[in-house]
Formats: sequence, structure tokens, C-alpha cells
Amino acid sequence: MTEEFQIHIPPSFMALYLLPGKVKPTLGLREMAGRYELCEDLANLLTDKAANMQFTLGITEELALQQCELGLLAEPSVVSPVEARWVVCRLAELLNWPMDQLLQAPPPGESVA
Repeated sequence: MTEEFQIHIPPSFMALYLLPGKVKPTLGLREMAGRYELCEDLANLLTDKAANMQFTLGITEELALQQCELGLLAEPSVVSPVEARWVVCRLAELLNWPMDQLLQAPPPGESVA
């Protein structure tokens, strides 16, 4: 971090932009910081929506997270699939919800080999 650049980007987010076996991210620091701020803001904005959806619809926390992820990926999407997955994992973290099943499932649209 430099003096002009005060944002801390967590390693979990930086990992989204690291190719296997590489140490340098595919995005520059400024662009990555912008993407991180967007994703962190989305996770925080979705906390009330997800909690309300889970309560009013009577669905599981995992289903509410899945619905949020699908919503993030609906066109026109402002986040990539890996960013959407990070957002819902962060959302689960903010809400203290389990995310085991979410982490084991492939992102929507990704085929299982």
C-alpha cells in the first residue's frame, strides 16, 4: 500500500485475479481496488435484502445466497462470475450464514466435468 493508496484488498479477492502458478495479478492495483470496492459495496447492500428474502419466503440461508448469486449474474451484470461468487461468500460472512454448500458448488453457468 502506498500513501496515496489506502485501501486494503483482502487476499481472497486478489486471488480472483491470479492465474495458476503466477504471483502477479492480471489487473492493476487501481482497477483491482475499484472492483473490490464495488464487490464489497454489493455484499453490504445485499445483507438486508438476503435476510429479508430468507425470512419472508421461508427459504434456507443457502437458497437465499444462491438467489443473490443468480441475481448478480443476470444481464446486464456488473460483476464477473468469480466476483459474484466472492460477493455472496462475503455476504454469508457478513450475515454469519454457513457457506459450505456454496463453496462446494460450481458457479452458475460453469459446467461440471
